[in-house]
Amino acid sequence: MNDSPVPGTIDAAALGALVRPGARVAVADGCGTPRAAFAALSALARERGDLRLLLGWMPAVPDGLDLAAFGDARTVMPGWGLRTGVAEGHVRSVPVRLSATPALVSGPLRPDLLLVGAAPDPLGLVLGSEVSWVRAVIEAGVPIAAVVDEALPRAAAGAPLPDDRTHVIGGAHLGPNEVPGTGEPTDEHRAIGRHVAGLLPEGARLQWAPGQLGQAVVAAVLDRGRPVHVDSGLLGDGVVDLDEAGLLASDAVATYLVGSRRLYDWADERGRAGRPVVHGVEHTHDPARLAADPPLVAVNTAVEVDLDGQVNVEGTARAVVGGIGGHPDYAAAATRSRRGLSVVALASTHRGVPTLVERLSRPVTTASHDVDVVITEHGVADLRGRDRPERRAALRAVWEPGA
Repeated sequence: MNDSPVPGTIDAAALGALVRPGARVAVADGCGTPRAAFAALSALARERGDLRLLLGWMPAVPDGLDLAAFGDARTVMPGWGLRTGVAEGHVRSVPVRLSATPALVSGPLRPDLLLVGAAPDPLGLVLGSEVSWVRAVIEAGVPIAAVVDEALPRAAAGAPLPDDRTHVIGGAHLGPNEVPGTGEPTDEHRAIGRHVAGLLPEGARLQWAPGQLGQAVVAAVLDRGRPVHVDSGLLGDGVVDLDEAGLLASDAVATYLVGSRRLYDWADERGRAGRPVVHGVEHTHDPARLAADPPLVAVNTAVEVDLDGQVNVEGTARAVVGGIGGHPDYAAAATRSRRGLSVVALASTHRGVPTLVERLSRPVTTASHDVDVVITEHGVADLRGRDRPERRAALRAVWEPGA
């Protein structure tokens, strides 16, 4: 392993020496993405003119990363931070469920170099606030350029980065992006959260998405006062609230952390105690593991739902909102989980426009047969065991109560 330059700096020459002409560079994603190296990587792309870029989920705008400088830039999950880049045509969004990304990044989209942020540990350099698909790239034998960031939590499961393929190109003390909350849940969100909590079986394993709806679900679970297992793709500060209330039935599992310093410190403490919170998607999104006991209740939201119960989470007709991510993975697993439930929860309108539509604005993200229950502020549409006409009637009832 190379010696680290002065902390807070990036050795651009060292990075350039690792990047061959026309190379595809994968950038580890999530809140701990190595943003200290973005300016140096962008400068190299402008100089070379033929570099390719592979990105994942970016919860914040990747400041300093000149997406237009690359000959080709693709993402396996656009997220909030890449909406503008996708809309402007600088980034191609690859439609893929998160559980399939390890096969993709070790096959057709295998990079020539992996750029990561890494935390120092007595055993070596380790991944910090997420693992996601990065472990698959490492296991594929790809060389690694590491930015050592002492402020990253030691939250990740798995072995340290391989010493013989890891080249330290700089240091920083940034830590993960702190992602502010999306505001207090609305009355509609709180009503939906109460409906969700009322459906949880004893000893449920719960998955939810961060945001106002996720906050409302956690608040309702706290009010209910019964312990739950937490097994989710993304984990926000709500898991700390559950732990402090004594309502975590086991160690939480996720592949990304997204929240405040409070969350990262909580995860760091557990990781240092040998109880890592974040794991690779090969583990977190494994359908067989998810479908096993305890019963999985997957609570996901949507941009819109059609009358057959098909779900779109990618965006509206005018704009990309998000990516496929783990939505279909958790939904499919939850439908197969005995006593579990695949729940799609959303407000009946968004900015005055109904979220129940006759035809989706974009391709189907999650199939109707992988949705058990749809919830709005007006109530619960249980679609299990119903034929198509009955499902349509049940859906209309929670969008147009009393109609």
